[in-house]
Amino acid sequence: MRRVSAKPAARHGRLSTPNAALGIVKGIALALAVVLVSGASVGAIATWRVLDEAQPTVDLVAPPGKTTKPIPALTAQTGTVNMLLVSTDTRTGQGAMFADAADQKASSGVGNNDVNLLLHIAADHKSMQVVSFPRDLQIPIPDCPNDTGGLTPGSPKAPLNSAISRGGEKLGISCAASTISKLTGLQIDYAAKITFLGTIAMSDAIGGVSVCLATDVVDDDVTPALDLKAGTRTLVGAQAMAFLRSRHGVADASDLGRVSNQQTFMSAMMRKLVSTGTLTDPAKVYRLATATAENVQLSSSLSPTTLAKIGLAVKSVGLSNITFLSYPVADDPDDSAHVIPQADAAQLLDSALLHDQPVQLSPNSLGRAAVLAPGSKGSSSPSASSSPSASASSSPSASASASGSASGSASGSASPSASASSTATLPDTVTGQKADQITCAKKG
Repeated sequence: MRRVSAKPAARHGRLSTPNAALGIVKGIALALAVVLVSGASVGAIATWRVLDEAQPTVDLVAPPGKTTKPIPALTAQTGTVNMLLVSTDTRTGQGAMFADAADQKASSGVGNNDVNLLLHIAADHKSMQVVSFPRDLQIPIPDCPNDTGGLTPGSPKAPLNSAISRGGEKLGISCAASTISKLTGLQIDYAAKITFLGTIAMSDAIGGVSVCLATDVVDDDVTPALDLKAGTRTLVGAQAMAFLRSRHGVADASDLGRVSNQQTFMSAMMRKLVSTGTLTDPAKVYRLATATAENVQLSSSLSPTTLAKIGLAVKSVGLSNITFLSYPVADDPDDSAHVIPQADAAQLLDSALLHDQPVQLSPNSLGRAAVLAPGSKGSSSPSASSSPSASASSSPSASASASGSASGSASGSASPSASASSTATLPDTVTGQKADQITCAKKG
């Protein structure tokens, strides 16, 4: 797997997997809630039936010496939620597009967890954070039970993307969840894993996502190759997956730039899910549920009932209260191809998550691959409206609504009484955007 040395920005590992999984699994939870609450019986029955026939679930096994805390019951009114979503870069069983020798050599079998997203919903359901963890983040990994019935010894410092392979096909997401739990201090009770084909299927199921491009996006290093002109482009299926995988087509060709690009895509997807009737259309809900059942591996804690309850729990979380952000990192002094947590900023973010505090991004905090679309508001305060303006040559309108709600994830360790006690103002080293911000992807 090719590595690119870090210059001013860490250009670690080749992030080969997309993460439409984030918006989609949130969409599934909210779809269930909307369909069930609205009484659209056809969509409800179809969704429940398909999810009931989903792939076998996976237990999240506590590391040796640890015990799994009881999972609190989720309702529409109470309950902190933490859910880990990972995508694997394996080419095994992913169709003709990835059957060539080079792809199979790059990753096969269990693969690596390339994209790692933590969805956190505060106990009062008034705020939600979606945190991206770089695949080449060097952190301690605990001992992990594996598929053979044995134990894979932990490491004091290893790339995050090795967690899935340590656990194996069945217990890989459990190892990934334990690793993020160890890093942040949060209890993670729900997890899901998606593959290349899953991303394609889910993009097809919702009819694609319209994304604003401030510059042309050209990248021959993804499959299929990208040659997208600036403007608003609707990305569907394999093209959407290639856009999410693209590194050389956006920002500074770093994986951190790719994370920023994924946030632009995910916020556009979320706006579509809540503003265009996708979640109240029985046919679309059925296709979305089918795609989930066939392509997403869920932890055993994510039953259809739990998904529905999570959807109900997040109905009141508006787009303006949902924040996408990147876990703060710095170049690894021992290896320029990797990054490590940026101690002070990471501690501040971890504390905010543990105490259910809403977060406020600093002005000019957009990620490396994003600029504000013309007319879009700033990221966290009035002064942020002067942050980089999108210079899209075709003045894309980025069709999206700035209102709605989105869905979420898994239970955590913060008590409801700590929820939203104050807002945590994050330093400018933490980048990201609000879900209601319309941003455009850019090169350079």
